Amino acid sequence: MSKETGHSDHIPGTHVFTGQRSKRGLKLNRFAFSLNQASNREAYLQDAEAYMDNCGLSSWEKEKVLARDYKSLVEEGGGSIYMLLKLGSVTGEGLASLGAQQRGETKEEFMQTRNVALKENE
Repeated sequence: MSKETGHSDHIPGTHVFTGQRSKRGLKLNRFAFSLNQASNREAYLQDAEAYMDNCGLSSWEKEKVLARDYKSLVEEGGGSIYMLLKLGSVTGEGLASLGAQQRGETKEEFMQTRNVALKENE
């Protein structure tokens, strides 16, 4: 158990966004944050590979982004779920898709556990 996260390290499936993970995912999170600007979203949608290269993403990060593997980006890549949600909104993968991945379910299975209807792109 690390001093940074207290008692949460031992909870199965929990990936606390620590300083170490933040450092690991710095370029990935900066890339995702950059999508707040409309011109950057357009550039990403026109040529995702070139845009990610300009942001300095590694081959592994680019592979996971293109595969929409948000779970790996969070757990292994140091991605902030809040930053990756911006990427998901740009690519049409909303909150429900990310939530389903985190739980290891299909989007349909995940939606059956929700009490409220989400918009189609969520």
